[in-house]
Amino acid sequence: MLQGLDAGLPGTTSLGPAWTKQGILLMYKRILLAYDGSVEGRTALREGAILAKHAQARVYLLSIVSESSGLLAAEGAFAGVVDKEQETYRTILEDGVARLKELGLEPVAELRVGEPGREIASFAREIAADLVVVGHRRRSGLQRWWGAGAGVRLLDLLDCSLLIARQDISDSAWAATIETMGR
Repeated sequence: MLQGLDAGLPGTTSLGPAWTKQGILLMYKRILLAYDGSVEGRTALREGAILAKHAQARVYLLSIVSESSGLLAAEGAFAGVVDKEQETYRTILEDGVARLKELGLEPVAELRVGEPGREIASFAREIAADLVVVGHRRRSGLQRWWGAGAGVRLLDLLDCSLLIARQDISDSAWAATIETMGR
């Protein structure tokens, strides 16, 4: 099926990506998964994890507490709001790590506070990511007209490939994947 396609690729040597016998391009050695616990975040986690497992890539999991003006205002009125939000995201991050370990992956987890696009791009540069995987949250018609989406801004900030995960992998399909690929 993919045989012969690698003949002209630099990846046929140790200088670049290489094809496995199964036809999987091993160009992704470091994959960053952005995870916020949402349905879209779960989609990114599952799709990215399966890709990472096939590519035998190192996995990094990032959760970001969005430092919005509303959150900062709430912190001014009620001390501890930011700390509570960080604790919530720390729990979400731990959940993501557990899900990845079910698949036999050993992710490096990071929790950050700031603007999500900038934090994803910054962390991706720090770890020299080859691929960033994010979920996609649909927006209303008016929201689409008001400006560029977060994905467009993120794409401009990244120095690597970006996968916008949209394959909804059901719980039963995820369980079957863990059964066949895990450990």
